[in-house]
Amino acid sequence: MADIRKDEITSILREQIRQIDADLVMEEVGVVVEVGDGIARVYGLRSALASELLVFPGDVRGLVLDLQEDSVGVALLGSDADIMEGDEVRRTGEVLATPVGKGFLGRVVDPLGRPLDGGEPIESEISRPTDAKAPGVVVRQPVDTPLQTGLKCVDALTPIGRGQRELIIGDRRTGKTAIAVDTIINQRDKGVICIYVAIGQKSSSIAKVIDALRRHDAMDHTIVVAAPAESPAPLQYVAPYAGCTMGEFFRDRGEEALVVFDDLSKHAVAYREISLLLRRPPGREAYPGDIFYTHSRLLERAARMSSEHGGGSLTALPIVETKAGDITAYIPTNLISITDGQIYLEADLFNKGQRPAMNVGLSVSRVGGAAQVKAMKDVAGQLRLELAQYRDLAAFAEFAQELDEASQAQLARGERVMETLKQDQYAPMPIQQQLAVLYAAVSGMLDDVPLDAVSAFLEGLVGFLGEHHGELMTDLSRGRALDDALRGRLEDALSTFKSGFRA
Repeated sequence: MADIRKDEITSILREQIRQIDADLVMEEVGVVVEVGDGIARVYGLRSALASELLVFPGDVRGLVLDLQEDSVGVALLGSDADIMEGDEVRRTGEVLATPVGKGFLGRVVDPLGRPLDGGEPIESEISRPTDAKAPGVVVRQPVDTPLQTGLKCVDALTPIGRGQRELIIGDRRTGKTAIAVDTIINQRDKGVICIYVAIGQKSSSIAKVIDALRRHDAMDHTIVVAAPAESPAPLQYVAPYAGCTMGEFFRDRGEEALVVFDDLSKHAVAYREISLLLRRPPGREAYPGDIFYTHSRLLERAARMSSEHGGGSLTALPIVETKAGDITAYIPTNLISITDGQIYLEADLFNKGQRPAMNVGLSVSRVGGAAQVKAMKDVAGQLRLELAQYRDLAAFAEFAQELDEASQAQLARGERVMETLKQDQYAPMPIQQQLAVLYAAVSGMLDDVPLDAVSAFLEGLVGFLGEHHGELMTDLSRGRALDDALRGRLEDALSTFKSGFRA
């Protein structure tokens, strides 16, 4: 038997150990101690950060929302059906991010960017933090460029500017979504990218909106982010932030974007559910104490950037539902105080056939005429005056037995102005057509037209002006002020049409 030298064996072992190429990976692993209703309590992740993403079995992601001394509360961004107590949970070291890019245009996705329309997987250009910080005051510029909705009553009385936040508020089934959809349709060929975020809506309602957008060729410039009612509450909570992030991608490239949140009352309910399951102390109406901050940090991300920062804009149209017309409820008052104005839709007007059912007395735009073309500003001033006088007189006329001729004439004109403000759904009007019909109403051109013939008169007028006065309509579309010459040409055209109109 050959002699075995210990020093040779030792040197050989050392050499073998030296040649081993293995990196030591340290992983912090937690354990699920409680799970249910889309919320998990995880023990052992002492270094986990707020808003960090965790990975559960089945590649389900979770968002850390609650930090306790020995455990963390996690909102699951997926089904909790296959997650059991005792399952291992791993950290990612990353915050929640949303994939963004032009590839999302025309697609229906969930808040994590996964396709819901059965199409091909989307190749995202980059991912951006979902809960990003709002731009500061210094990098913004004033809102002074109109974003036309195509709705006469909105563009004239509550104008919306690019970078503004205009709340759409009203009871259930009063036409809130219809205004948002018409606004998206009106951005066709205007270079505005639209993101429609459906939060807690019925799947059938979301499908109806998508179908309307497709029928009117509006999906090419639109992204639909859907978190329907059957989605877990955490996905409904994340949805508006994801939609806002997709809009910010275009804004920061110097483009114009519009995001619709439909609706934030359901978003507040989803956040309340998460907070109560995390055992946070409830406040007014059982909402958590930071519900105001939850919505303000979302809506403050809407902005018109300064030219040094690309000059792009992100306009927000949040929607909130009221109960029995109560705009003084907790969530509506919060959102009214955060936004730059509101379009208030009234159930009584809706039931009387006034569509859009906008209450012009309670609706306001805090940007005002700054986001309005000069010609519309000229017409809108007279329109507001006519409507104010009509409202006062109509309230008085309910109790008065007889009215003098001047009051009767004022009442008749007001009725015709209200008839002029009616508009069919999915039929947004170009600014030049709006100017023509509104001018006809406030100038007294409709005073002797029978009330039931006003709609036919205006429809015929629009066709007549487009066919015989194309140059006038082109001048009106430029939005310059209504000087004497332009006003005279418009009045001549209106008189010519009226002389040949037969009710």
